[in-house]
Amino acid sequence: MRKPSRNLVLSGLAITALAACATSPLGRSQLKLVSDSELNQLGATAFQETAKKTPVTSDGRTTAYVNCVANAITREVGGTWEVKVFDSKDVNAFALPGGKIGVYTGLLAITETPDQLAAVIGHEVAHVIAGHSNERVSQQQVTSVGLTMAQVLVGGGVGGDTLMSALGAGAQYGVLLPFSRAHESEADLLGLDYMAKAGFDPRQAAALWRNMAKSGGQKPPEFASSHPSDETRIRQIEGRLPQDVPVYVQALANGRRPDCKRV
Repeated sequence: MRKPSRNLVLSGLAITALAACATSPLGRSQLKLVSDSELNQLGATAFQETAKKTPVTSDGRTTAYVNCVANAITREVGGTWEVKVFDSKDVNAFALPGGKIGVYTGLLAITETPDQLAAVIGHEVAHVIAGHSNERVSQQQVTSVGLTMAQVLVGGGVGGDTLMSALGAGAQYGVLLPFSRAHESEADLLGLDYMAKAGFDPRQAAALWRNMAKSGGQKPPEFASSHPSDETRIRQIEGRLPQDVPVYVQALANGRRPDCKRV
């Protein structure tokens, strides 16, 4: 069978990318190939599966505390959100398309104040608002298609497998991981905006990541990680504080003072 020309392959990928071009809340160019309805369904399914595998806490005070913080954040972004607190020692939280928020009780040992918990929840909600799930799925689809097309163009023969292995590694470290780091940095900054608007002190976000750095174990080098280093994200957060601290002060002046009792 005749192989497709290199120009034809590249043209097809370019047309696909242009057709799905979008812009993030911070002005970054995005690629979105998946519909919101599909993502919302995937989010709902993943949320249900998590609830089956990990028990929801029966502690009413803990649930009320997390909901107080989460509701203050989600009021700033709008929409309907469902919050579950999972009884697990994992230091984690997540938000999913379709308005789903999960917080693990292990996180509450690291977040020393409601403001620090707001930094985490704001960060996770920002992933949803900014459409990062769509971008990740879309980027992986395009990368997969690109590698498949490259295999067709390279064909068999001596050196073909070696070249494809190199291309695969290049896609992982040159595209997918940095792409994810861009998402994490963007979610940090957007989450800072949300928490400030809701009446939580954005300066506590940097304190949170210092806590995280102290509690963390051995980590991979930043170029091989899906997250920025703790030092990088603290520096980026502190760089945005001159913009968000006045927003926080104004929120307090307007009566936005979330009365969330830490347990």
